[in-house]
Amino acid sequence: MTRATLASHGAVDRFSTRGLPTVRRIELWEEHNADALVALQCRMLDEETLEASEANLQLDRLHLAHVEANPHAVERTAGMVRSRPTGSVALYFTLVGEAFFCHDDGVRMLRPGQLLVCDADRPFLRGFSQGLEELAIKIPHDVFRAVGGTVPRTAQMIDFGTSGTSGTSGTRPPSGISSYAAALAALVARAVGPKGDGVADEGAALDLVAAVVAQPAAAGAQTAGAHFAAAAQYVRQWLRDPTLSARRIADAIGLSERQLSRVFAERGTSVPRFVARRRVEMAGRMLRMPSYEQQTVEAIGLRCGFSSAAQFSRVFREQAGMSPSEARRHMGLLRRP
Repeated sequence: MTRATLASHGAVDRFSTRGLPTVRRIELWEEHNADALVALQCRMLDEETLEASEANLQLDRLHLAHVEANPHAVERTAGMVRSRPTGSVALYFTLVGEAFFCHDDGVRMLRPGQLLVCDADRPFLRGFSQGLEELAIKIPHDVFRAVGGTVPRTAQMIDFGTSGTSGTSGTRPPSGISSYAAALAALVARAVGPKGDGVADEGAALDLVAAVVAQPAAAGAQTAGAHFAAAAQYVRQWLRDPTLSARRIADAIGLSERQLSRVFAERGTSVPRFVARRRVEMAGRMLRMPSYEQQTVEAIGLRCGFSSAAQFSRVFREQAGMSPSEARRHMGLLRRP
């Protein structure tokens, strides 16, 4: 599969029930979901008014979404499947709130950090007694098969952890398939989350989908891209940690250090250069921010994962062509009226 280039597909389509007439919120929410994502019937679990919001981004082959809502339940009936088929598989990443999923093969409970994979054209019932925040990917059946997946007749659950999207958890994400699922969730969050910018690398997303759902033989052509995407996400997660190493990254995504080095070499870089570049980029942003003006250059370097002021100065100069202090003075001059 040819990798897509990193590209924006326009502004994220955001919808919220807040501000809508109370008596029409469910009706309008259902209409929006039918047009934007999946046709569902919605009902409240108590007397509360529906408070829900959704962000959608349609890529060439994938549809990405972020959903937040207070407690409620949704159902996709057989009649809806017939009248509004999606021809798609749905991936739901639970971020906040426990949920149940009722299918013809039984009931499953999901907690934050779990991914649900199901055929969106098989009837189901989902309930969110604590409210929800989730990410979703809608993948056409033919695309799902093309990356090596088999359209599931029964729902599948995969752990992806909670640290993959926030970048702040103190628990390291699990390795193997879970690391790919965490990287996939993070990619979706960066595109359509509350601070999403509408930019998504669809090729990387498809590589990660293949690594998560495909049989090993079928996923072989996608593994290099999935390895890189998962490694890049792990680096983003632990960039501030000065003990971050190639061995740790490799262990996290289930590779040897030699395999990891080959993955990065195919992209014209190495693990140390990649990590150094990302740290310099982070430090450069902090040096430009007024909120960090009272922080010393050394303190900023340490916050970005450099082990010492000397290392920070040396690496920053190599990457940026000037010292951190010179970069700060330069940005200060540019900000002056």
